[in-house]
Amino acid sequence: MATPTYPGVYVEEVSSGVRPITAASTSTAAFIGQAQKGSLTDAVRIFNFTQFQNLYGDFIPGSHLAHSVFQYFNNGGSQCYIVRVGSDSALPANIAINDRVVAPDTNQSLLIEAVSAGVWGNSIEVRIENGSSQPANEFNLYVFVEDDPVPRESFENLSMVPTAANFADAVVSTSNYIRVTVNQANDNAVAGTSLASSAPVLPPPAGETQLLINIDGDGYQKIDLQTAVGAGVVDALDTPAKVVSALNAVIQGDVGAGLPGLTKNRASTNQTSFDSFVASLSGGVLLLSSGTASAGSSVNVAPAPAAEDITGYLALGQVNGGVETLGGAVTRPVANTDSAPVLPRYFVGDHDVSALPVLSVQAGTDGPAITTDLPYINAFQRLNSVNDVSLIAVPGIGSPAVISEGMNYCEGRTLSDCFYIGDTTQDIDTVAEAHGFVANLSPKNSYGALYMPWLLALDPTGGAEPVVVPPSGYIAGLFAKTDAKRGVWKAPAGTEAAIAGATGLVANLTDTEHGLLNPDPYNINVIRQFAASGRVIWGARTQTTDAEWRYVPIRRMSIFLRVSIYRGIQWAVFEPNDEPLWTQLKLNITSFMMPLYRQGAFQGATADQAFFVKCDSETTTQDDINNGIVNVLVGFAPLKPAEFVVVKISQKAGQSG
Repeated sequence: MATPTYPGVYVEEVSSGVRPITAASTSTAAFIGQAQKGSLTDAVRIFNFTQFQNLYGDFIPGSHLAHSVFQYFNNGGSQCYIVRVGSDSALPANIAINDRVVAPDTNQSLLIEAVSAGVWGNSIEVRIENGSSQPANEFNLYVFVEDDPVPRESFENLSMVPTAANFADAVVSTSNYIRVTVNQANDNAVAGTSLASSAPVLPPPAGETQLLINIDGDGYQKIDLQTAVGAGVVDALDTPAKVVSALNAVIQGDVGAGLPGLTKNRASTNQTSFDSFVASLSGGVLLLSSGTASAGSSVNVAPAPAAEDITGYLALGQVNGGVETLGGAVTRPVANTDSAPVLPRYFVGDHDVSALPVLSVQAGTDGPAITTDLPYINAFQRLNSVNDVSLIAVPGIGSPAVISEGMNYCEGRTLSDCFYIGDTTQDIDTVAEAHGFVANLSPKNSYGALYMPWLLALDPTGGAEPVVVPPSGYIAGLFAKTDAKRGVWKAPAGTEAAIAGATGLVANLTDTEHGLLNPDPYNINVIRQFAASGRVIWGARTQTTDAEWRYVPIRRMSIFLRVSIYRGIQWAVFEPNDEPLWTQLKLNITSFMMPLYRQGAFQGATADQAFFVKCDSETTTQDDINNGIVNVLVGFAPLKPAEFVVVKISQKAGQSG
């Protein structure tokens, strides 16, 4: 608050006390299952099926994960998490390639590895070429799958220098197919060099004796060869040998008469780079070499100001057609065009290792087949750190143990903030089989629902016969669609919950059969086919026998309110526990509940009938205050779906008048 010091009006902002509560997401799904590729440790969020294919591969036999994710997006889903299940002994395909030192050297240059474990990695092929912008220093890497004529991915002008912006490890980390590891311990690195493009033109014109030189990235420094001439080291710059002598003298600091040579600009630069610098002649042209051997070692020459420049006469520097080579250039992987015999591509995980330049190959494996429920059950824990997931499914794994553990996991999460969508097994298509299946579910609660039967869909791989797919992916998509269109309080069932992407049902159950599956203690939600509305979800019951939480929208509405309010009132922690805080909490939560009431989320003709928020001295006693507790009571009148619509028809007796 401003301190009044002069007569006048003072204006300041005062908080209204309202802190808006953001509605929690209710339709972000998590799918658990086997995939062709992808992380075996993390839950990864995706936003479309193309992204799934990039990260997890295509449809594979024995797994319904890809089909279910496809149908989730097809039926209204917008984002989901993928948890890949696989064998602990699965291995990623990889290949180690030799560096460019002449054989029989066996130093590893680069390890190329499939981005995740699995047989899929054996179909990856890579091609290595010299770089496009600096062929002497960099390399290009192209990724193919099987016999693709066109690369799936291209990474050009990669460097072997860890400090470079185009360092291969870092650039290729964005690939959907491979990761590369540069062998930074490779001891074949040499001194960086700058080789002139032609013999020097000597002597240079009077006064044109300067050039700029940068050794090992220390920064450009101007040198004047006249310094060495004037100090008596040479008589004149009229022969290549005298130029070599002058260059060595100036850079190494051996010019006499108290004239300094080059000194390093950075403390981190090795002084040996200058002390052991060597200028020499190679085939009649100038060759400048750094005094150190390392991957980042370099000698770069640039023109000095035009009136003083000698670089053109010495043919030094890239601007004059010279070649500047890094010390790590020789540690690059052998290019396919350099191989003898020429290898069109390297086959990751499936290459002949009988001769250089391939040093080793590891075939990708999926490991032994999964034959128990345990890997799927254990995979639930990988969602512990994911806070925005609200629906969970293990498509096609219709095991009572998995479904029971799924519902138990949803209830046992810190906020009990998830709902499980369960499939029966594919072969269950009769009432007796369904009853027997439900009898094996334990524990059962209101945090999950069970759906049957399975559906028929067109084969996405192009087969003529339809494929049989579990319903959970379709159901999760329709949950999301209903939430977006009507709200989480609307049961995801009825004629609005029409299933897209299915061509039929494994079993068309009758009204009588449905009547034996819907009531307690079975509570199975049946997918039905009707002439007027097609294939629809025709049930909205949870797996609990507790009538209070019987319906899917009631449980999910409770989850929605719990999570939204929990996240929206975090500001209240450590605030003074008294009337102002209680009033603010009541105001904020009421402000959140009122728009929901107006949208028709609660039962009741008035707001007082629909919900209440209570936070005062009755809910929070002095004992609570002493213990640091503030109690808020929030109640709501849930909307229950009209599960049974009863129409009574009677005859009306004819009357006159």
